[in-house]
Amino acid sequence: MTIDERVLRAVRVKAARTGRRDSEVIEEALRRDLGLDLLEQAWEKADLPEDVALELAVEAQHETR
Repeated sequence: MTIDERVLRAVRVKAARTGRRDSEVIEEALRRDLGLDLLEQAWEKADLPEDVALELAVEAQHETR
């Protein structure tokens, strides 16, 4: 995987400021952008089938953009 040097620099700054590893900052950003965090929240809050939870997570992600 190749990451733009400016992006990587921003990752390193954020990691240093928050006391985390670069990989943790990158994973968090990917999870957020891919909507995985919203999907996990939907699963925790409701007893829904996976497909319904996924649909709700996608809708919530679109609303935040």
